[in-house]
Amino acid sequence: MATPNAEIFIGNEPRVTFGALFEDAEALAVSFGDLGLHAGDRISFQIPNWHEAAAINLAAAMAGLVVVPIVPIYRDAEMRQMLADSGCRLLFLAEQFRGFDYAAMAERIQPDLPSLETVIFVRGSDPARSYEALVECGRGRSLGGWAASPNAVKIILYTSGTTGTPKGVLHSQNTLNNALDMCIRQWRIQEGEVLLMPSPVTHLTGYGYLEMPLLTGAKTLLMEQWNAEEAADLIEKYDVVGTISATPFLKELADCAERRGTGLPSLRFFACGGAAVPPSIIRHANTVLDRAPAFRVFGCTEAPLITMGFHGADEHELAATTDGKIEDYKVRIVDEDGNELAAGEEGEILARGPAMLLGYFDPLQTEEAITDDGFYKTGDLGILTPENAVLITGRKKDLIIRGGENISAKEIEDLLYRHPAIEDAAVVAMPHARLGEGVCAVVVLRPDAELSRANLAEFISQSGLAKQKWPERIELVDQLPKTATGKVRKDVLRSEIARAIATDRPLSL
Repeated sequence: MATPNAEIFIGNEPRVTFGALFEDAEALAVSFGDLGLHAGDRISFQIPNWHEAAAINLAAAMAGLVVVPIVPIYRDAEMRQMLADSGCRLLFLAEQFRGFDYAAMAERIQPDLPSLETVIFVRGSDPARSYEALVECGRGRSLGGWAASPNAVKIILYTSGTTGTPKGVLHSQNTLNNALDMCIRQWRIQEGEVLLMPSPVTHLTGYGYLEMPLLTGAKTLLMEQWNAEEAADLIEKYDVVGTISATPFLKELADCAERRGTGLPSLRFFACGGAAVPPSIIRHANTVLDRAPAFRVFGCTEAPLITMGFHGADEHELAATTDGKIEDYKVRIVDEDGNELAAGEEGEILARGPAMLLGYFDPLQTEEAITDDGFYKTGDLGILTPENAVLITGRKKDLIIRGGENISAKEIEDLLYRHPAIEDAAVVAMPHARLGEGVCAVVVLRPDAELSRANLAEFISQSGLAKQKWPERIELVDQLPKTATGKVRKDVLRSEIARAIATDRPLSL
């Protein structure tokens, strides 16, 4: 394990050692007691990828508090909902970040949140409410022992909300450690190696990289904001060995490497998930990058890393065409009535494993989501392949029911991605007066590409796709609404398309 003087966070952030992190965390935990916080109380942080997030997280564990990380893209409405739902007593915020005034937001929402007693600003200008002052207040005093239990609720993570109001997912130290242990074993992460994290540390993907160094002695290189050129520079400068991140990041990094004529030889793994991953993106990355590091993984906040990806020298095509090999989970494919289906048959994916959620903050949601024998209902549709891999075919709630016919949005999206002019695409249901639901395709074109609706319709008609699956409406937009991890906000698309149809106006995003 790393020594106290070994670095834990590097890059554009101030370099932080393991020893400094533990000293700051213990001081902060002491100050939590001064604020009247007790084991089991909830605290939240909504800050960028700054090293202070790791100290807040570790201090909460020392004091037995439950953390509620919230991604920085959320604003007043989401913050009110999540903080009220979880009953947070303390909130850490950036004062300003990327042009948004978080301090002003705090003033707006705090009167509506009776449980929220204290707001502290990280790297802020008000000494009376600064993170730095809170740390200094506790420095030099002993905590007197950790209050955390490894099986108690450690964290509440709110889901991305692509299908409705976000739910509070409960995890313990042990469930999180089990997920990280799978990464360590499968991706052979070693002490001293450098891991890149461009995804928000307030999302499960990034949060794991606050904790990974504590288990391995590896170093995390935090990026405040994704930029492919900067990422390539950092990978080359620090010999980064791997990351787990969103689909657009992989595509942009591979494109950047190709332009530069470099294969980024240190990069051993790039686990890609969180949204649909077209096979072409994996194939291209593994052609451009020296060590063919890219592969798809499948999981969710409730059940992280159900699959771990194919990354063997002879598994490149499986890495591109499946969503990964099942390792530590038991996976079951079931029909609408819950009956288990044979391999190769499509149904809902159920999973049970050591990294699964403890439950939801709302017990009624837990009852709905977990079967009597402990399987989590993912809501994803898929099949099991002969290689013991999962292949995602769509979302259970992403089906379009057109005149009684079930249509997979993903099947149409996969077709659209094959058009050379299309950069991004999403297919959703839209209101249809006669059929109940129709098919709407929302498309983003590649830079400098030209494609008319008529030409795209012709491409679809010549594809061999059954006519009842052809989109009745095609919208060309500059970008798709997405969550912090790259998932398309199909709830937003459905709502805006319905509004556009009702008002007889073009889609506006």
